[in-house]
Amino acid sequence: PTGGRAGKTRLDFNENTVGCSPHVIARLKERLTQETLTVYPEYEAARKAVASFLSLDDSQFLLTNGTDEAIQVLVNTYVDDNDEVIILTPSYAMYQFYAEVAGAEVRYVPYRQGTLEFPVDELLSSITPRTRAILISNPNNPTGSWTGLDSIERILAASPRAAVLIDEAYFEFCGITALPMIARHPNLFVSRTFSKAYGMAALRLGVLATQTANAEYCRKAQSPYSVNLLAAIALPAALDDTGYVRGYTAAALESRGMLEAGFSRRGIRFWPSKANFILFDAGSKAVPLRDALRERRILVRDRSYEMPGAVRVTAGTPEQTRAFFSAFDEVWLTL
Repeated sequence: PTGGRAGKTRLDFNENTVGCSPHVIARLKERLTQETLTVYPEYEAARKAVASFLSLDDSQFLLTNGTDEAIQVLVNTYVDDNDEVIILTPSYAMYQFYAEVAGAEVRYVPYRQGTLEFPVDELLSSITPRTRAILISNPNNPTGSWTGLDSIERILAASPRAAVLIDEAYFEFCGITALPMIARHPNLFVSRTFSKAYGMAALRLGVLATQTANAEYCRKAQSPYSVNLLAAIALPAALDDTGYVRGYTAAALESRGMLEAGFSRRGIRFWPSKANFILFDAGSKAVPLRDALRERRILVRDRSYEMPGAVRVTAGTPEQTRAFFSAFDEVWLTL
């Protein structure tokens, strides 16, 4: 993210646009002392909370420094020079970043032209004996595209020698999860983040779940204190306040519907989404629109460098969505 975002309506990075649970702030204030910051992190309470919340055994997951470290650890563990890694495109940039750092040969499978539907058959045909990792965001960022568990089953069956990551950063807005499949599939990895619905992006906290043997192997590629103490303190309080997350998710889903309806009324093309954002087609106005909205303190994300004309807007609260369309209508016809 660029600087200067404070105090603006943040509809550009799919963060929680309101804030984390008040219980998180209360827990940090309660536990934060001068002495607390002198001690290396301990994770017992955080791990217990995650295991209970996700119905996992303590041995089946890693706490990670956001989803980024989950990707990094998986790639560093299973991918060597000249191995193949399959990535869908457009998708989260850090998949390509860590694969290239590892020296992998990256094979790109595009989302289907026009519809941006999940290309399961095309992905299956791209798997080779050299494929060592397949990195999938479900739902996908920035398209909002998604796939069901049947397609994930097919991918897992077709790639027994590859680590298959299902990145569920937007699970709370979608409801589709591969977590229950872990017991049946030794090549399955599922990541979650607390940067989106939970509103803790600044704390950098995620989870990488898999079978016990895989988790033990991955820990060898992870720094022992990569998750900071504040994140570990905050996590049990965040998971405890299920009502707060449900309330924010409901508001975001209402806003997503408002965005879809608003673009439809205005005759502007957009793509169906199961995440907390909508990708729409601004054509040649993409960059001028982003800049004009920023002048009105509304931040959106230009994605035209990946898809010509594409702009992504986060579904925050209904009030924020109304503010977005009010500013949008001021500038759209003038660009």
